[in-house]
Amino acid sequence: MSRLKVGIIFGGRSEEHPVSVKSAREVARNLDPEKYEPVWIGMTRSGSWRLCDGPVEAWENGDSRPVALSPDGGTHGLLVLEDGEQGRYGTVRLDVVLPVLHGPFGEDGAMQGLLELSGIPYVGCDIPSSALCMDKSLAYVVARSAGIATPDFRTVTADATVDPAGLTYPVFVKPARSGSSFGVTKVSREEELPDAIRTARRYDTKVLTEEAVAGREIGCALLGNASDPITGEVDRIALSHGFFRIHQEDAPETGSDNSTAIVPADIPEDARDLVRETAKAVYRALGCSGLARVDLFLKEDGDVVLNEVNTFPGMTSYSRYPRMMAAAGLPLSEVIDRTISLALTGKTR
Repeated sequence: MSRLKVGIIFGGRSEEHPVSVKSAREVARNLDPEKYEPVWIGMTRSGSWRLCDGPVEAWENGDSRPVALSPDGGTHGLLVLEDGEQGRYGTVRLDVVLPVLHGPFGEDGAMQGLLELSGIPYVGCDIPSSALCMDKSLAYVVARSAGIATPDFRTVTADATVDPAGLTYPVFVKPARSGSSFGVTKVSREEELPDAIRTARRYDTKVLTEEAVAGREIGCALLGNASDPITGEVDRIALSHGFFRIHQEDAPETGSDNSTAIVPADIPEDARDLVRETAKAVYRALGCSGLARVDLFLKEDGDVVLNEVNTFPGMTSYSRYPRMMAAAGLPLSEVIDRTISLALTGKTR
C-alpha cells in the first residue's frame, strides 16, 4: 500500500517559533514511516518557506529550497523553485497537511485559510474556530453564551486607556491574540498597570484586563470532531512560584521554570468528570475539531471556569497535550494517526 504524503509545516513567524521546531521533532520521532512519507516545510521567523530534510539543526541554512503552498486547488500541493532559477518551478502533491505551528499565523486561522484555498485536507481546527479560540475576548463571549463560566474581563483596544482605579486587583493583563504566556503580567497595584499594558501591546494591539480567578489550573486534552470528542487524562499545574508560564519568554524551547504538570490531576473523581464535560462543552461551543487543549480553573467551591483554548497545543517532550493523551493510553504516534484520519475523512464544510 502506498504511503500518504504528509506535508509537515513547522517554525513560523510567531514568538513560539522555537517551540514549534521542538514539537516537529517529536512528531518526526513518532511518525510511522510505513504509513507516511513526510514532506518537511520549515517557515523561518521572517516568513520564508523552505523545503528541507526536517526540523534538524540549522535547517534554515542547510540544503533547503524555496517553496510555496499553491492556492490553486488543481496543484494540490507545493511549488518548488528548481535549480536556483527564478520562475522555474516543480510541484509536489500532498495528501494532507499537518501544521505544527503555534500562536499567530499558525493557530489563528491564517494558515487554515491558505490550506482551504489549496484544497488540501489539514489536521486541526478550521478557520472560524481557530480565529475564535485565538482571540480570548471572543472565545469568552461565545463560551458565556453557551452557559460556560469565564473570568470577568475588559477589552483595551489600541488607542484606549484604562482607569487603574476602576479595576479590582489583582488582575492579569494579556494580549488578546497571542500564544502561551508571552506578554502576560499579573498586576497587584494600580501603578503597575501602565507597564503591563505596554508589555502586552508588544504582542498584540488588543489587550485584556482579566480578573485573577482563585483556583487550581487544570487542563484537558481533546481529540475528535465536535460531536463526540475523546479526552485524555486531566492534568493539574503545580507552581513553585509566580503564575503559570509554560515557556520561559527568553528561551521558550527550554520549557517552564516555575511549574510541573501532574498527570493524572490529583483532584476528586467528580471534579475530573466535571472538567472533562466542561472541556467538551467548550470544544463544541467554539466549533473545534481535530484536537485542542482546553485550560480551566477549578475553584474551591467546585465550579469550573474557562481559561483558554489552544487549537494546536505543544507536542514537545515536556508539553501537556501528549502527556495527557499518553496517560489515557494514546501515545503520540496514535494521536498523529487519528488526527490525520480525521483530516481525511471527518471534516465537513
